[in-house]
Amino acid sequence: MLFLLGLTLFRIAWIVSHQVPEHPQAKRGIVDLQDWRFGENDAITLDGEWMFYPNEFVIPASRSLKGGQFIDVPSSWEKTVQLSETMPTFGYGTYKLTILLPPTNEKLYGLRFKKMISASKVFINGELVAWQNEPVQLDKGYATERGPFMVLFPTDQQEVELVIHVSNYDVPFFGGIVDSIKIGSSYSILNESKKSITLQIVVCMIYLLHSLYAFCIYFFGKGKYKREVFYYGLLLIISGFAILIDDDIVLQLPTPVEWDYKLLLMLFLATLFVTVTFIKHLFELSSRMYNALVGLFVLLIVGTLILPFHLYTYLGVGIALFYGVGLFFLFIQTIKAVSTGFPDAIFILLFITSYTSNILWGTAIKLGFSNIPYYPFDFIIAIIMIGLLLVNRHIRVAKLNDLQTLELQKADKMKDDFLINTSHELRNPLHGILNITHSLLMDEREQLSAEQRKSLQLLLRVGKQMSFTINDLMDSTRIKEQKLQLNIQPVRLQSIASAVLDMMEFVIYDKKLELQMDIPNDFPAIQADENRLLQILFNLLHNAVKFTDEGTITLYAKHDGQMATISIHDTGIGIDDEFQKKIFNRYVQDNTNTAAIGGIGVGLSICKELVELQGGKISLTSKSGVGSTFSITLPLSENVNENNVQGQFLLDNEMLIDPRWQSDEESVLVNKPRVLVVDDDAVNLHVLRRLFQPLYFVTTAMNGKEALQLVDEFVFDIAIIDVMMPHLSGYELTKLIRKRFSLSELPIILLTARSQPEDILTGYLAGANDYVAKPMNALSMQSRVQVWTSLRQAVKEQSRMEAAWLQAQIQPHFLYNTLNTIASLADIDATRMTRLLNEFGNYLRKSFHTQNIDDVIPLTDELSLTKSYVYIEQERFGERLKVRWEIDEKEGLFIPPLALQTIVENAVSHGVLKRVEGGTVVIRIKRADTYYDVIVEDDGIGMSIEQVQQLMSDATKEEKGIGVANTQRRLRRLYGKGLVIESERGIGTTVKFQIPYIES
Repeated sequence: MLFLLGLTLFRIAWIVSHQVPEHPQAKRGIVDLQDWRFGENDAITLDGEWMFYPNEFVIPASRSLKGGQFIDVPSSWEKTVQLSETMPTFGYGTYKLTILLPPTNEKLYGLRFKKMISASKVFINGELVAWQNEPVQLDKGYATERGPFMVLFPTDQQEVELVIHVSNYDVPFFGGIVDSIKIGSSYSILNESKKSITLQIVVCMIYLLHSLYAFCIYFFGKGKYKREVFYYGLLLIISGFAILIDDDIVLQLPTPVEWDYKLLLMLFLATLFVTVTFIKHLFELSSRMYNALVGLFVLLIVGTLILPFHLYTYLGVGIALFYGVGLFFLFIQTIKAVSTGFPDAIFILLFITSYTSNILWGTAIKLGFSNIPYYPFDFIIAIIMIGLLLVNRHIRVAKLNDLQTLELQKADKMKDDFLINTSHELRNPLHGILNITHSLLMDEREQLSAEQRKSLQLLLRVGKQMSFTINDLMDSTRIKEQKLQLNIQPVRLQSIASAVLDMMEFVIYDKKLELQMDIPNDFPAIQADENRLLQILFNLLHNAVKFTDEGTITLYAKHDGQMATISIHDTGIGIDDEFQKKIFNRYVQDNTNTAAIGGIGVGLSICKELVELQGGKISLTSKSGVGSTFSITLPLSENVNENNVQGQFLLDNEMLIDPRWQSDEESVLVNKPRVLVVDDDAVNLHVLRRLFQPLYFVTTAMNGKEALQLVDEFVFDIAIIDVMMPHLSGYELTKLIRKRFSLSELPIILLTARSQPEDILTGYLAGANDYVAKPMNALSMQSRVQVWTSLRQAVKEQSRMEAAWLQAQIQPHFLYNTLNTIASLADIDATRMTRLLNEFGNYLRKSFHTQNIDDVIPLTDELSLTKSYVYIEQERFGERLKVRWEIDEKEGLFIPPLALQTIVENAVSHGVLKRVEGGTVVIRIKRADTYYDVIVEDDGIGMSIEQVQQLMSDATKEEKGIGVANTQRRLRRLYGKGLVIESERGIGTTVKFQIPYIES
């Protein structure tokens, strides 16, 4: 109530300050102002008795005027005269007033006409000076302009004749001059008109600006702000527009006056309705009264649109009811909210009070109970109340945000701790799963079906992906907490690029992708952390593979003398422009693409942070459906030479070398194991040579191609291979060596600066026995080499003894049958008996000869053993066994012991003798260009493909013997190629292998 009282007192003060001073009134068509002194800010009204000529447009300055009568101005003319029987307010006429001015120096006066209904022309001293619409005698056309207008007129006369022609065929409620006409100095009239219009424009602009920020808050708040903000903005828009077309009519609409009144009425109704809706949503109300107001509002709007204008008085009851119920609803609901402690409800109550005050005073002005200049403060106070509400809400939200920020920071810290702890807890069991899965896939003793093998491979791929995710989480947390340590040094990009491309081979799966690298051999070294650079390239390549199903992925680089630009281009699905803006943000994924399924969206953000930590930048160019190119820039290394790239980081402490390894050459054994060291860095080769040379024969190679040539020429006991090498990385070199040598025949230790789980897994999948991270511990490295070489020597010795044991395992029934054959020949043919006895003795002697533990023996010795065996079997089985020899013998040709005899024995025992009628075995040794082909053919029962695979498998040795599998391993170890078996059931079998020219 105090607030309402204050508003009322403030308005009364406004009325008093703008009260027109006491001044002469017009009497009988004359107003005498001769004694009045016009001030600069004072304008007075011309109210009083005017001469009026109904239904006549009197010619100004006419002296023979008849039929006039006096009429009160301002007032509607139907109160005095009857112009029309059917519509009392419709008609036309002439108003006349004589003005007697004071004898002053004022030469320029002004008149301000506030409301003329509805068309008028103004004449001063017989001269037309102003008009609004076109006064007419008949009801034709329609008026479009309304509202106040003014006219300035100069005069040096003390008597002024003011004649006004007025007609009204538009407004059925009143007609004629219904508001005061003011006269004053030109300055006072201009000042009053300008002040009123300016106030309306200012209030309208305030409303429109506030509506603009209300709509911005609502639409750009993305659902964070409720609908009351929208209705508040709509209320301001409607109110602002109503202000422009009311009072001084700042905005003239090109519509008939009738529709101006209709539009204004609908805006007043809509203002109250939107205010009610605003309160409903603000307080989240569910009220029957509101539903009734909605129905009444719709009826009034429809009535306003379709009801004839002259029947609008019948809408008065509905309008009064709508306003009464609406204001009651507003006050009741707001007072309830205040009493229940709703935040900021008091500001809403003050807003509604100000709004109600404006409605009541506006109604009084419309009904003619008050006549004051435009009053803007109710509107401004209402806005201030909502502004205070928003400020108070903002302060409360800001405090809440501060509190929630602290809580979120604590929760974020707890989340980071949880992620890092969870990652650590998941790594061990995950790696256990991967190791078990990998061992199952690699163990040939496991009889896995194709479906089971496929499922295990899928499990391995999923596990690897999970491992990447865990590593990304851990790195993300380290970077966030600034705990990531970088080891910046000159590194060769070619080596890292080659290694990471090899690592991607197990990520490609079954995709039709081609990985390409285009980096010049002379590309300068870059200044970076080798470990983290490999991680960056791996993540970018992995991302490219993820979104590229087929095509090419190219890794290339260029430089400008200071910075290197490394780019990865793919021909995948591309990235749309909108997602490119946020792709490097943490935990962001493109969920619109099905290829994006998987991961947690931290890989690219980690790449960006790692690149920036190393002084570079990352960028992306992409086009949806065409492909993407990720580029990173890193500084080039200054003053780099061959001896300061990577090598100094090979050992963590060279002083820890075991002194036993520093003995003189004379004190070491002659038969030293051979070590192959492969590294593209000369310093690393020097360090490793120094580390192993006393007890080992150390052979070095600068690249993979050279290493493969050395493996072909010499027999090594262990290979130490650096992963990061150009052209042919350590992973690829390991794969190529594994095609010839098993894990036990030539152990391989991979050496690299990176030791992430995916790197280690890639190394083991490639076929490595061990994985050592740089900088390495010298004692640890020496111990590892010693263990693996000792194991290799033990396996080698076992393989030799196995071969000797093979022939030593002469089956008892073979001996028994041979002796029976010798005994039977004693009575039949003594010569044949003697020959068979000699061959049997030769067979036993060769079988138990000590040379059978050597890697190779002369071919003549192997042929002698084989021929003795064949002779014995032919004597036993007679015509059932036929043997044909086609041999190009060469002195000095060597062959693994028991290799040919084992194959021939299999051809005889499991081939031709399985047939009742027997068969033929053909033994060929034919010379080619640089090798000899050793071929054993038989026309026995043959084998299926599954039987051939089983025969070659180590898994069968416990059941079938160790002959063929052992021969296969020894041939592959010595010559890089094993047995080739071709067989068909019912046709026969062909077994062949090749032996090069090896002389000793």
